[in-house]
Amino acid sequence: QVQLVESGGGLVQPGGSLRLSCAASRSIASIDTMRWYRQAPGKERESVATITNGGSTNYAPSVKGRFTISRDNAKNTVYLQMNSLKPEDTAVYYCNAIDNNNRYYWNWGQGTQVTVSS
Repeated sequence: QVQLVESGGGLVQPGGSLRLSCAASRSIASIDTMRWYRQAPGKERESVATITNGGSTNYAPSVKGRFTISRDNAKNTVYLQMNSLKPEDTAVYYCNAIDNNNRYYWNWGQGTQVTVSS
């Protein structure tokens, strides 16, 4: 089974930036769609940003213009650049591969905690 390892989270002040990484234990070159999710305490996991192999991206309205998703297939890694962070961005961030039915299909990694607080 594929392992996903998210990293790059931490404590940052409002307005700050972080760059998250998600490394897969196998090649993602054949995976058309990769997605970042997040889950805040007491809330359901939500989609944050999506990227296809063709470079098409899609963002949740709450992060559009502040977050940028990218991928490096040679490194089996997906990134999430997060700028102008807000306290409401506080959550555990995860990534996963997405199938044609818009469902994730790998086991979840441990996620990376992002805390935005002054």
